[in-house]
Amino acid sequence: MQPKLTILKLFKKSLAPVPHQINRLLARDLSTITQFPHTHDSPFSPESPSRLTRDPKLSDPENGIFFISPLANWVDNPTLKNFKSISAESGTGGDIDKVKGILKRYFPSEDAVVKALDESGINATNDLVSQLLERFSNQWITALGVFIWAKNQTGYVHTPRLYDLVVDILGKCKKFGIMWKVVDEMNELNGHVSFSTMSIVVRRLASSGMYKDAIDVLRGLEKYRVKKDTVALNMVMHALAKQGGAKDAYSVFLEFKDSITLDSYSFNILIHGYCEARMLDDARKTMEEMEKHGFRPDASSYTCFIKAYCKQKDFRNVEVILNEMGEKGCEPDVIAYSIYIRALGKARKINEALEVYENMNKNSCKPDAKFFSTLIYVLGRSGRLNDAWYVFEDMENHGVSRDLWTYNAMIYHACANRQGNSALKLLERMEENSCKPDLETYQPLLKMCCKMKDMKVLKFLLSHMFNNNVSIDLSTYALLIRELAESGKLEHACFFFQDAVLNGIVPMDRTYEILLKELGQNNMVEMKGKIEKLMLQAKEQI
Repeated sequence: MQPKLTILKLFKKSLAPVPHQINRLLARDLSTITQFPHTHDSPFSPESPSRLTRDPKLSDPENGIFFISPLANWVDNPTLKNFKSISAESGTGGDIDKVKGILKRYFPSEDAVVKALDESGINATNDLVSQLLERFSNQWITALGVFIWAKNQTGYVHTPRLYDLVVDILGKCKKFGIMWKVVDEMNELNGHVSFSTMSIVVRRLASSGMYKDAIDVLRGLEKYRVKKDTVALNMVMHALAKQGGAKDAYSVFLEFKDSITLDSYSFNILIHGYCEARMLDDARKTMEEMEKHGFRPDASSYTCFIKAYCKQKDFRNVEVILNEMGEKGCEPDVIAYSIYIRALGKARKINEALEVYENMNKNSCKPDAKFFSTLIYVLGRSGRLNDAWYVFEDMENHGVSRDLWTYNAMIYHACANRQGNSALKLLERMEENSCKPDLETYQPLLKMCCKMKDMKVLKFLLSHMFNNNVSIDLSTYALLIRELAESGKLEHACFFFQDAVLNGIVPMDRTYEILLKELGQNNMVEMKGKIEKLMLQAKEQI
């Protein structure tokens, strides 16, 4: 029997909004769909171009499946020929559209990008470059080509923020040699290298497991006119601890503790790192050392232990930590409660989760948007989607505005329950409320389209993503390839595999294996051979 949610005043009847036509969302201009560029002799190239008409509208669902009503030939016949390089989706007009029209081709090098843009006659602006770097943030060749093209124009000067953007792109794509060349170039321009720049560098090095290189950045900060202080020390320690380098973070702590002033955050970083690594005894020793240095453990310190025990589903020890906090006059904050409730929800302990919520209210701990996204997650996971909808709609009555987290949580559960129209309506509401979607917003929608073999809505979503400057990354390519392959849409899966490789992204081994398996089982020998060649080509790029 479901527990009573008196504190939430949840309705027992269905509260999911009735899907209706999404006129405004789909009324964006969609560009001409052209065929695959033939310069690469693509094995999956379409043989003829097709066009989209304007003002597509969403129809009501039939049998729980959402679909777009009369659009154009590509909607009525969603075949592979209607797909093109997904880096070349439509834009918002003006120079951005012209540049994207040029960049829809694949380029073997950044020099080729520069040459193509030089021939366009377009003048670079900071806004144009910013949009392009964001749009191609997972395609380093295109992004770097845009950056060099703009820099070479007479009268144009990159802002420090644009330098930071390209440094981040290169680091994310693990092009560290080129990244350092850009940083050195920035250093020659007085004032361009900042703490933000070096934090990007450290974060990208640490995320690639290059802990020693990340530590060397801290040692040589003065070379880049960046202060080596408490903030810098904490930044490096945090990057290491977050990426599983708790011991390396501690070595940095030992190396600099006598020359750089420590604060409570320095110790909390170590506690967090040890807890993430399940080194709880070391975390306890660090808390003791924290007190010896005159810092009192706070809610953040204890929350690290709560999170560690929650991951182990050791809820008895979570309660022990909460009692210890109470004895020491340290009240849990909304982050601690959110972590605990989410873990209980994942363990299908809905009654216990709601009891924790009641205790949170008794302790006058006010919920925030992340907490409400957690509550939506718990209710949705337990099959109580109507209650999740109610929480989503009611949260503003508690003085909390919906944000990206809450929209993403609700879209995820709408998709998980095949409420496609409701999920798309949420996407429209995000636009109305100036809440920019991210990859986490789109991924459940893309997954549902693939599972339902709905290529027309998939095409719309890809267009919508790029209109919002959301660039497809490795994990999203993996999702598309895997789900399409397992749904029998093998030509489309091969298309996305090729698109990833030609954009400089190496597909995951598991993704590659799934695609090969499906191709083999369907006796698509020739296409399987082409995918094998593409994978070899991808690994040669590393």
